Amino acid sequence: RWYARAAYTGHAGAQLSLGSLYAQGTGVQQDIAEAVNWYRRSAEQNHAPAQASLGMMYVTGQGVAQHYGDASIWFRRAAEQGLAQAQYNLGVLYADGLGVEEDKTAAANLYRLAAVQGFAAAQYGLGVMYYNGDGEPQDSVLAHVWVSMAMANGHDNAAGVRYTISGQLSEKELVLAEEIALRCRQQGYQYCFR
Repeated sequence: RWYARAAYTGHAGAQLSLGSLYAQGTGVQQDIAEAVNWYRRSAEQNHAPAQASLGMMYVTGQGVAQHYGDASIWFRRAAEQGLAQAQYNLGVLYADGLGVEEDKTAAANLYRLAAVQGFAAAQYGLGVMYYNGDGEPQDSVLAHVWVSMAMANGHDNAAGVRYTISGQLSEKELVLAEEIALRCRQQGYQYCFR
């Protein structure tokens, strides 16, 4: 009730929260179309989390027709405001060529923006891109660093990939990767390079 009152007065944060309640069916009957309505109202006020939520609705086709191009528009708006989740999501679209022209370099750059904010999925994605040489020069040491960051931040797949990469590094490379990872963590993800 209080979110609704604030939302109707135009409060962007309350509009996002009300949309989330409708999306989840928490305290109200689940209504995906109403969730989209409130996400859109908040997103149009340039509220980055709402823009990212609306983008996800377009990705999944919930409450709107699935449309990756529209998703990319909303993710981009939120990403330009520095929202890590949106930067990562837009990176995924670029990596896979969904709604935008495939561009692995753009994907890696977007992953990096989110990774330095501690976003585990982006750290993992960046590590995999280094490992495969997609959008970044192939570098197993830096792949190990970023996958290690993702693992430390709870990414489900990171431990197995880190183990695989570790088995392919020389002892000297493994020591270097661990040194870079330590510096990376200590410096808040700002100095994660060779």
